[in-house]
Amino acid sequence: MHRTIVDIHVLQNVPPSNMNRDDTGTPKSAFYGGVRRARVSSQAWKRATREQFGRLLPPEQLGVRTKKVVEALAERITEHDGSLADNALKLAEVTLSAATGSALDVPKRKAKDDADGAAAAESKYLMFLSRRQLDALAELAVDVSAGGDGETLKKSLKEKEHKSRARNAVNTRHSIDIALFGRMVADSTDLNVDAATQVAHALSVHRSDIESDYYTAVDDRNEESEAGAGMIGMVDFNSSTLYRYAAVDVDQLQRNLGVGLRDDEPPNTPTAKAVIAFLEAFITSLPAGKINTFAHNTLPSAVLVTLRKRWPLSFVGAFEEPVPKSEQGGFLRGSCRKLAEHARETQRQYGLQEDPTWVFRVGEETRDLADCGTDVTFTQLLESVEESVAGRLESRV
Repeated sequence: MHRTIVDIHVLQNVPPSNMNRDDTGTPKSAFYGGVRRARVSSQAWKRATREQFGRLLPPEQLGVRTKKVVEALAERITEHDGSLADNALKLAEVTLSAATGSALDVPKRKAKDDADGAAAAESKYLMFLSRRQLDALAELAVDVSAGGDGETLKKSLKEKEHKSRARNAVNTRHSIDIALFGRMVADSTDLNVDAATQVAHALSVHRSDIESDYYTAVDDRNEESEAGAGMIGMVDFNSSTLYRYAAVDVDQLQRNLGVGLRDDEPPNTPTAKAVIAFLEAFITSLPAGKINTFAHNTLPSAVLVTLRKRWPLSFVGAFEEPVPKSEQGGFLRGSCRKLAEHARETQRQYGLQEDPTWVFRVGEETRDLADCGTDVTFTQLLESVEESVAGRLESRV
């Protein structure tokens, strides 16, 4: 049986920046091909992608990842029934414990604390729930508590019917970001969601050295006689041409989404939309570390997207030998040439030439990629991939 995999390859120029730093404040790096490369971790770019979702998708299709999940649920309970506001935190705590099987950290109250001043319990780790799952839990708490307190709800949730409903509330109707990036619930492995997306660490295609900027700041109230700076500091940075790669397992994504984001939609419709949401968000997102200092606001110069039916395939091997500077001094032209050669040769040797590929590119420097697939604009890229993914899924129904 053929699979449906969407491979995304991106070449992007980034000017001096420090968008993903280590514990010393230095831009992250890695050795590849025997030389040090600039690196942006997959975690950083997934976070940026999730933030971009907030600009592309309605809130009800997204999730929230937080330790303060009790507070989040309490807000939903109050929205459903304002009369439960005084008991909302306790009802949320009881409902979540029943639904997830997770122990919550309940803060110790001091004697002087009153009920309004008591802090909410927190999850021991980040909990990832969709807004629709929070709404389902809130409805359960309102229905089963019947206006009572937390103890009444706790007794009711011991009943098999209600306990099953609580469990089902957090194990269905996943948001797009949960379906794509997965979820781990340490105390209840049956609530885990296998990620449908793989995101590689972005690597520079060339050797990248770290530089340091020595800066000073002037005290605006200093008199002319007061020499010297109000403060001094150092910030590290680098610049690079990055190769970025991600893959979406469309079949896993469809399983994670289940019947769809809307009950009146066929299963393949929300899956295709989720793929395109990730495609657009991943391509256009950018980790924002030190962005006010460096304003590294760039978009990719070249994007290759391939719809595969066997396995995901990164082309990072094109850059195992660092790309040398061109005569003009840049790396993009040589990167496009090496990527095109490597992609064609790899796919020919493995018999993958028939996998449809779309090429979105900007500028004359990227012309070597023109023959790697169908040349498209960004809008055409999104439309073509969505149509192809939906058609592939529909053909299996």
